[in-house]
Amino acid sequence: MKTIHYFFAPQSPYAYMGHERLRKMAARHGAAIEPKPFDLAAIFSESGGLPIPKRSPQRQAYRLDELKRWSGFLGLPLNPHPKFFPVDQAVASLLLIAARTQGGAERALDLAGALQRAVWVEDRDIADAATLEGIAGDCGFDGAALLEASRAPEIRGQYDGFNKEALEAGVFGSPWYRVDGQGFWGQDRLDFVERLLHT
Repeated sequence: MKTIHYFFAPQSPYAYMGHERLRKMAARHGAAIEPKPFDLAAIFSESGGLPIPKRSPQRQAYRLDELKRWSGFLGLPLNPHPKFFPVDQAVASLLLIAARTQGGAERALDLAGALQRAVWVEDRDIADAATLEGIAGDCGFDGAALLEASRAPEIRGQYDGFNKEALEAGVFGSPWYRVDGQGFWGQDRLDFVERLLHT
């Protein structure tokens, strides 16, 4: 069985647009997905990336065009100007790691999809503890208990470990898929991931 190491930031619009396609692809090929939320801002600072407000006007405008193009092409709802974006991803990332620890990868991936939709479709704040508790509850977790578990030092240690692993793997954006030692940046590279799963 092949494993897809799925590095992503929960607030990433392109992670949202690729998330369910990735899961269906993995199911088709009998591959496992290891969700690895990482700190995108920290990776940017190490890899030369810029947060959106610091990008040139041309790049900001083109980004919005691409979001609209891709959401239309994929038939996915997406608000290009969500109310809570940019957003601090740390608490949501820690919640996802706690969910993986408690419930396994598939349940953590369910929660990741719900968090992504919360930002890009539902205009919810994934930095807000009460919001996160409610989303986790909707995904079948005890939201309050999961939020408490996410504050444990070992969960923070895993998060720091994913950041280190991402840097060592050459990750510089979200989403990033790594299979058989090869890295693929962006949901528009999922076709290449699928070709690799065939081999």
